[in-house]
Amino acid sequence: MISTRTPLRVTLGGGGTDLESYYRHGGGFIFAMALDKHIHITAHRPPFDSRVVLYGPQPEVSARAEDVKHELVRAALMAHGLDDRMEASSLADIAGGTGLGSSSSFLVGFLNALHAIKGHSPDAQALAEEACTLEIQTLNKGIGKQDQYMAAFGGLTTLDIAPDGVVTVGRVEIAPDVEAAFVGHTHIYYTGLRRDAAVILSDQNSAMLSDTSPQRASVSDSLGYIKDLGYRIRDAWIAGDLDGWGRMLDEHWQHKKKLSSQISWPAVDQLYDHVRAAFGVTGGKVIGAGGGGFLMLFCPGDGADLEAYMASQNMPRLNYAIDRQGSRVVG
Repeated sequence: MISTRTPLRVTLGGGGTDLESYYRHGGGFIFAMALDKHIHITAHRPPFDSRVVLYGPQPEVSARAEDVKHELVRAALMAHGLDDRMEASSLADIAGGTGLGSSSSFLVGFLNALHAIKGHSPDAQALAEEACTLEIQTLNKGIGKQDQYMAAFGGLTTLDIAPDGVVTVGRVEIAPDVEAAFVGHTHIYYTGLRRDAAVILSDQNSAMLSDTSPQRASVSDSLGYIKDLGYRIRDAWIAGDLDGWGRMLDEHWQHKKKLSSQISWPAVDQLYDHVRAAFGVTGGKVIGAGGGGFLMLFCPGDGADLEAYMASQNMPRLNYAIDRQGSRVVG
C-alpha cells in the first residue's frame, strides 16, 4: 500500500506564459507558491483481483487499464504498463476546478505512487516532465507546464521555460518574518464557482496559434507584459516590498483580463472595485486560468473588515501556508 501527498499551487507572477503557444516564441517565466493543501493518493496492486478499481469522487471498476474512464489514471497506468491489478483512492483538501492546479497535482501524485509500487524513486524534474508529457502530449490538454512542476517541486519557486520547453527550476528564499507578512496580507477567498482551465485557456491558445487572429497581437503583448511583471513580482517578494506586490497584483489582473473574455465576470469586477474602495485592497486577481475558483486580494491593513465583508458575500477565506516540499511518498 503506497500513499502520496501532493501540494496545490497559487501562481504569483507570469501566469499564462507556460503554454507552448507562447513560450516557443521567446520563453516563459512563472513565479508560484505551493500551498499546504494537498491531493492525497493511496494505491496498491492486489495479488489476485485482476480489475482496476478507483475510489473517489467518480468511482469506477474496469476490467483493464485501457477501459478506465478517468483519463489521467488510464494514461498513467498504460504508460507504466500496469494493465490490471490496481486499486487506488483519492482525496482532495480542496475540490477540483478551483484554479489551484488540482488535476496536475492528482496526476503527479498518482505517478509518484506508481513509481513507488514499482520500486522507483524519480527526482522532481523527471516526475514533472512525465506528467507534462501525459497531459499535454498524450492527452492533448491545452494547458501549460507550471502545475506539474509546482506539484512535483513545491515551495516558493520560479520556472524559466526555454523556447524548446526545457524548464529550469529556481528556489526563492525570503526571511520568515517577511514571508509571514506576505502570507498574512495576501488573502485568498473562495468564489464558489468551478470551471475547466483548458476551456478558459483555449482563447489564449487559439489567438497565439493563428497568424491571422485579430487577437493575436494583443494577447502576445499582454503575455509579454505579464512575463516581465513576473520578474518584478519575484523581486518584490525577495526585497520584502509588500506595497509593490499589491500594486503589481492589480497590474497583473488588468493585463490578464485581456487574454480572454472568459477570465472575469461582472460580479467579480464589481466586487473587486468595491473592496478596493472600501477596504484598502491594493490589488487582486482570480487565481489560475480564471472564470471561477479563488480570488486573491492584497490588503495592507489587518483585513478583519475585509474578511467579514467577504464572508457576508458567501466567499469564505482560505487559511494557508507555503508547502516547502513537492509530491512525496508518505506511507
